[in-house]
Amino acid sequence: MTGAKQAKGPARRADAQRSIAAILEAAVSALSRNPEASVSEIAKAAGVGRVTLYGHFPNRVDLVEAALASAIEKGHAALDSVDLTGDPRQALARLIDSSWLLVNRSRSLLLAAQGVLPPGRIRILHAGPVERVEGLVERGRDEGVFRSDLSTPWLVGVLHSVMHNAADEINAGRLDSEKAGAFITATVLAAFTPPGSRVPG
Repeated sequence: MTGAKQAKGPARRADAQRSIAAILEAAVSALSRNPEASVSEIAKAAGVGRVTLYGHFPNRVDLVEAALASAIEKGHAALDSVDLTGDPRQALARLIDSSWLLVNRSRSLLLAAQGVLPPGRIRILHAGPVERVEGLVERGRDEGVFRSDLSTPWLVGVLHSVMHNAADEINAGRLDSEKAGAFITATVLAAFTPPGSRVPG
């Protein structure tokens, strides 16, 4: 009897993990299409009942936060393949190209998160990606190709602000999503270039 109970424990935990994974995948997908997607829609897409979903995520805020964290974690891992060696300006352009694709795909998810989470919490969830950019900016400053009169956190904040503004402009129909990456790169490189230096084309 004890053995049967012990066998059920790991099985239940595995079922729970599968349910959580399915719910998060459905939440990221649904909220990336529609920031107002309901819990019922997400539960249906995940193939679970509302009771099961609420058993793992007690409210919509928790679910949205978990979905954003999952999307950021996967995106951060995907950016590991971006070549950040060589000229920091070219490396930054490559990072923006790859990062923007992720931001563009999840911009509605970010809108959903901004609607229910405080800005400080969203910044904490982005800590991993921020560290990656900070390291590149520091190297560019050390090599004299990025300005040193403004702090690294400020420059990184400028990059994120430009990216988020691009997402807002696309949502408003004022910017073509296919041109956004080039717009972001041109704007950020101009902002990062030391005063008096030529902005790279």
